[in-house]
Parts: sequence; structure tokens; C-alpha cells
Amino acid sequence: MFYILFLIATATRLMPHPPNLVCVGAIGLFAGCYLRGRSAWLLPIGAMLASDVIGHVFRLPGMGFYNPAVFCMVYAGIAASALIGRGLAKNRTAARIGGAAVASSIVFFLASNLGVWFAGQYPPTAAGLIACYTMAIPFLTNTLIGNLLYSAVLFGTYEFSQSQWPARLTRLVSTQPALQPVFARKY
Repeated sequence: MFYILFLIATATRLMPHPPNLVCVGAIGLFAGCYLRGRSAWLLPIGAMLASDVIGHVFRLPGMGFYNPAVFCMVYAGIAASALIGRGLAKNRTAARIGGAAVASSIVFFLASNLGVWFAGQYPPTAAGLIACYTMAIPFLTNTLIGNLLYSAVLFGTYEFSQSQWPARLTRLVSTQPALQPVFARKY
């Protein structure tokens, strides 16, 4: 599942799309909820980094390595989605998932645009910060749409498949020799 989600997140950033209308935030929420350990953080951050490297190499507009302040704050906003997803692990309802998608969008908006302001693209004043956030509202709209839409698809598909085939999926995974520890195999 990790690799499939990694490829989806990377591909959606590389395909033409409206600004910020991608699934990385929703995948961060999903990873935070279902994956344990470093995988929850590595999935969204790794997909961002992979797509930024590819974007940099192929000079794709809006992608690649850019101002360090913006870069760090964008990645912090994405990492926050995994942290917010952790809060869904024990109690997943449609309302909580929707709320987490909205919260993740707002945190990303605040973090990424604070990075833009730190980078000097606006005056270093309170008025400059307000102008920065005001000019970024269309991006927030796209982030909200993307996070809500992709979260509904990811969580909905996963929960539906678990409700329909839990025993079959568990049996399939547990009988695969490649997925069992070496010492558990019978020769």
C-alpha cells in the first residue's frame, strides 16, 4: 500500500493540475491514520521530495527546489497532515475525517504562506503578512477541495474494502511467504 500511495501522490503532483489541487495532503492524513512509525511521515514527505526532484530536473513550472524558507514551511505543512491523521487512528468517522481534511488544509495554508512571507515576497510587516495570506486565499480553496475530495476517496475506498473483505484480505496477506518473517517460514 505504501508504494502505491507514494506513486499516486508523486504522479498527481507531476500531472497538470490547478495549483494545490493534489492528493498529497490527503495521503498524509491517510498515512498518519493507518501507517505506523516513520512510514506515516515518509510517505507524504518522500512523495513531495520525489516530485520536486523530478520537477527540478525537467524544469516543470511551480516545481523543484525554490526558496529555502518556503520549501521548509511547505514540507512542514505536509508533515502536519500526517500528525493530524494520527488523531484519526482510533476514531474514524466521516465528520472527523472531513474535519481533519479542513484542519490539514488550514495548517498547510498558514505554514506555507508564512514561508512565502519569510522569503521576503511581501513587506516584513503585519500588513505584509495579511497581504500575503489574502493573496493566497484562492490556493486555500484548491487545497480544501483537494484534501476533502481525495480524503473521501482514500478513506472511503479503504473502509469499504475492509468492511466487505476483511477476512479475505487478512488471509491473503498472512499467507504470502514474502510478507512473513524468514524465521516463521516452514521449509
